Amino acid sequence: MTVCVSVKVHDCLVFAADSASSLVGTDAAGQPKVYNVYDHGNKVFNLYKGKPIAAMTCGMGHIGSASIGNLAKDFRRIITTGIGGNAIDPDNYTIEELAIRAKEFFGQRFTAIQPPPANPNLLEFWVGGYGSNCDNAELWKLTLQNSVMLDPELVADKDQDGHIAWGGQPQAIDRLILGYDRAMGDALIAAGLPQATVEPLLDQVRQRLQTPLVHSAMPVQDAINLADFMVDLTKRYFRFLPEADIVGGATDIATVTKHEGFKWIRRKHYYPVELNPTETDHV
Repeated sequence: MTVCVSVKVHDCLVFAADSASSLVGTDAAGQPKVYNVYDHGNKVFNLYKGKPIAAMTCGMGHIGSASIGNLAKDFRRIITTGIGGNAIDPDNYTIEELAIRAKEFFGQRFTAIQPPPANPNLLEFWVGGYGSNCDNAELWKLTLQNSVMLDPELVADKDQDGHIAWGGQPQAIDRLILGYDRAMGDALIAAGLPQATVEPLLDQVRQRLQTPLVHSAMPVQDAINLADFMVDLTKRYFRFLPEADIVGGATDIATVTKHEGFKWIRRKHYYPVELNPTETDHV
């Protein structure tokens, strides 16, 4: 399980995510059960070294025998070197192009699994950054849901003002920013409200209760701090729930800016950095 957060302002795009990786199976009654939670999963990626492009993920941690982290590196190798596919033009690319290429890549890997994975299943892979001729960042999301790879969705275009998005376990951030849990709609229907009235009602609630935490003029450091806070809020929320601690571990944070490109802000390593002085980074 996961929480991943993006914050988009004029000066940057920030990606942040926790590190929990849950081992989920079924119990004797056929119900989903969390058997273990590992605290060192990788969910934020440098998608093209030297370019202002980043990615993050939530949902399934593996496709077949490969982790999403390793698959992200495989995809990076293709788009940067052309090994195993076609490289992008580093001087003429768009973030939409990368999202479409990512859809093709992950879709092919998923359909190659035999026997096919059982439903339900869900993978979200977020791609964001600056196109080669863009002054502002874009954010795209591709979704694999119940074995169907959907077309990439433009979450925030280059002209959109301050924007925050999140995926994975949304409850805590939903309640803070939107003013209600997204399960509210089902609760209202169960309480007897006509389904046709629920969405207009939720729109009214959102307009009155929404918390405007992000502003397009925020400096880079403040955008980083906001993304960090959103992830930490979710980790602490699940820390005290009477169930498996499915959001946790270290918070990895990266930012991309137009001129400085991709920068790690906080990054865990599986090796001692001081013993590997020539290693630039492993993701």
